[in-house]
Amino acid sequence: MSEDGLDPLREVIARYGLKAQKGLGQNFLLDLNLTRRIARSAGPLAGHTVIEVGPGPGGLTRALLMEGAEKVIAIERDARALPALAEIAAAFPGRLDVIEADALALDMAKLAHGPVKVVANLPYHIATALLVGWLSVPWPPWWRSLTLMFQKEVAERIVAGPGSKAYGRLSVLAQWRARCRRLFDVGARAFTPPPAVTSSVVEIVPTAEPENAPPLATLETVTRAAFGQRRKMLRSSLKAATADPGALCARAGIAPALRAEALTVADFCRLARCLAG
Repeated sequence: MSEDGLDPLREVIARYGLKAQKGLGQNFLLDLNLTRRIARSAGPLAGHTVIEVGPGPGGLTRALLMEGAEKVIAIERDARALPALAEIAAAFPGRLDVIEADALALDMAKLAHGPVKVVANLPYHIATALLVGWLSVPWPPWWRSLTLMFQKEVAERIVAGPGSKAYGRLSVLAQWRARCRRLFDVGARAFTPPPAVTSSVVEIVPTAEPENAPPLATLETVTRAAFGQRRKMLRSSLKAATADPGALCARAGIAPALRAEALTVADFCRLARCLAG
């Protein structure tokens, strides 16, 4: 019996035949000490609703409830996991809602009542798409923070600064109106089955949208063009965004001989504002 009065996760997985499926990007976390560390890294959970994507057998779900989340809304696509999650709901009456759905197709803002945090060990194959969606909502967002597990390579891209090989479109999108920190790494052996990569937990906290913020669509256009040919100078790479890259750079006060990786997030915002007119 575990600290929360429920059976150990290995027994739960065996009872319901929850063999992780590669097609669903499933890698289960079974160590309750680790899942509780992830839950605590999201900051105080009391008084918050927590949205979790891909709970599987519920290791992180249990940790979030044990660490004081007022309500957890678990979004799970795999119907096989629902009986295991129902056991957790029975052990924590009124505090766990389970939604069987594809997280990419769900409007999570409609689930947000009161202060909301998103905490999840994301399925690798949809992790970046989910993050971009959460960063692309009207600002300020419906969520107060995102505490998410990614492949280490993706986590490095999220927090990377100018001049780094990891710096790119995802770095700019994440950092232009949020504070991003890589908290700690999680080795492959912590998962069942072990993935082929190390994972990292990242914290993303929204900041106030900058004055004269560019339209999101224009910022995406500029970063897509610039990093799409990152080895080329802006005078060449930005041709995918405008017919006259030199003039655009001049209006933004940026040297057209620079490459994308040399620009700060503020530089990209200036380019986007000038392109938007």
